Order: sequence, then structure tokens, then C-alpha cells
Amino acid sequence: MKTGKELKPGTVIRLENDPWLVQKAEFTKSGRNSAIMKTKLKNLLTGYKTEIVYSADDKLDDVILDRKEATLSFISGDTYTFMDTTDYTMYELNAEDIEAVLPFVEEGMEDVCEAIFFEDRLVSVELPTTIVRQVDYTEGSARGDTSGKVMKPAKLKNGTELAVADFIEIGDLIEIDTREGGSYKGRAKK
Repeated sequence: MKTGKELKPGTVIRLENDPWLVQKAEFTKSGRNSAIMKTKLKNLLTGYKTEIVYSADDKLDDVILDRKEATLSFISGDTYTFMDTTDYTMYELNAEDIEAVLPFVEEGMEDVCEAIFFEDRLVSVELPTTIVRQVDYTEGSARGDTSGKVMKPAKLKNGTELAVADFIEIGDLIEIDTREGGSYKGRAKK
């Protein structure tokens, strides 16, 4: 049993006896109202998509899934092919199936991901908590600003933008926390 506030992308819940994959989950807590979780769901059997809002304390049935280690093999258009690291089986997913981790998936990445299966069918992929990516473009640092933790925008090779520390330059390797949409953690050790 899961509660509404525990939902995250990649989680599979059971609604009306069908398995539904949570593709997006956005937690909102306003001052007057109770906390809610806005979700974007996809039916794993029919492919039908819907959006549902849950209260943070709603009880939901979760589905037990199989998990295997996999790596990205190649990208062809909107199709992402992952390879099982133990038996080298290839599995394909569309971009919409991995929407939550898509900003950090890029050609040539060597991260070992967790492939999630429902009834022997690949339904989603989870990245490691911390990944290393190279900064493809960023502006120069602002001189004289020593007010504290100064951040500036940076762009990764696949076009994803995120805020990094002011001292990061083009070509630097950075660590990114992939939970909650991804955030800069620090400069990666070489």
C-alpha cells in the first residue's frame, strides 16, 4: 500500500485491476488546502493516458515489479534501446515512457540503470541517484559577486539546462542528483 505523497515517476499502481505507470508526479502543498499529488498516468495494458490528482494521504495499491540492471545501448529517433547487463537482451522504450529521466539520458552514457518490468515487459527505467555529465555550454563567471552561493545556467550535451555553481566552466564534469527533476550537486572528481 502506498500513499499519494509516496508516488514518484516509475512507480506502478493498480487502479480498477489494471496496472498504471506514474510518468509524472508533482507534489503541491498550499497554505489553506491539504497537500495533493498531481500525477500523469499511463495504462500498461492499453497505453491509455490520464491525469489524476490524489490527496497526500490517499491509499493506493502498488504493484510488485521485476527489476534488472541495464545500460543504454543506442537512441534511434524517439526509441531508446536498453541492454540487460547480465544476458545482453535488448529492450526498447519510447521517449514518453521515460519522460521523467529523459533530461539526463544521452548517447554514450555509461550509467547502469534499473530496468523495471511488469509481466516480462519493460515499462520504465530509473537512473542512479547520482550521475556525472559534462557541461556543454555556460557563460563566464560574474566577477566580484562574492555574496554566497552564486549559481548560473549551464547546458548539457543533450540540451538539458540546470543551475550550476559560478566556478563551473565549459567541459567540466558535474555531479547531478536525479531525484526530484535533477539538481546540481558539485564538481565531479576526475
